Amino acid sequence: MNKLTHSPRKTEIIPAILPVDFMDFTDKIDLMLGFTKTIQVDICDGQFTPSPSWPYRKHDDNFEKLREQADGLPGWEKLDYEFDLMVNRPEEVVDQWVEVGATRIILHAESRGDLRGALEKLVGKAEAGLALNMDTPVDTIEQYKDLICCVQLMAIDRIGYQGQKFNEKVLEKIGAVREKYPELKISIDGGVSMENASRLITAGADRLIVGSAIFESDNPIDAVQKFGRL
Repeated sequence: MNKLTHSPRKTEIIPAILPVDFMDFTDKIDLMLGFTKTIQVDICDGQFTPSPSWPYRKHDDNFEKLREQADGLPGWEKLDYEFDLMVNRPEEVVDQWVEVGATRIILHAESRGDLRGALEKLVGKAEAGLALNMDTPVDTIEQYKDLICCVQLMAIDRIGYQGQKFNEKVLEKIGAVREKYPELKISIDGGVSMENASRLITAGADRLIVGSAIFESDNPIDAVQKFGRL
């Protein structure tokens, strides 16, 4: 078998939410309950990304209640939560997302601050992943490989927005990561659709993060089930 060809194991489909506010967050979680095991929640601070998402858009008591465990994450008994933190100074906030109940936290290689320090804070508390923008070299992984379980390759040119155009250059990048870091799972985020999902799987993706192709479809439940049959 060609070493760049994906192994027979099943690729995981992970619906991604970019929440405007807490109601948007809970509504989409409720919709997916029973149809997925893992949800990714995209968190934008409005500094690393141009526009903020929940809970950075405005003060939100719901986030503080989650941190204090006064309220659990919706559906926490049935779901694993993966938070994609598109934030600067991640070392200052990762503990908050552990408190909220993260199973896995994705941090971005391009963020300003102490990225290694942030990843070290997650050891023994939550799984950690490293996201790479389209133009960020694969070799960036090297300095963090001892602290992460997965690499998330961004397949769009502008992060922090759902519905962006898919960049096919990510297919080659998957092969480069698979060859150099075979022990790491590879996630693809951005522009994933039914039209390109099979090629991503064949290229070596372990996990497909799917946002607009699910939540902007006419029938989100039908969409996630179709992805699951790939």
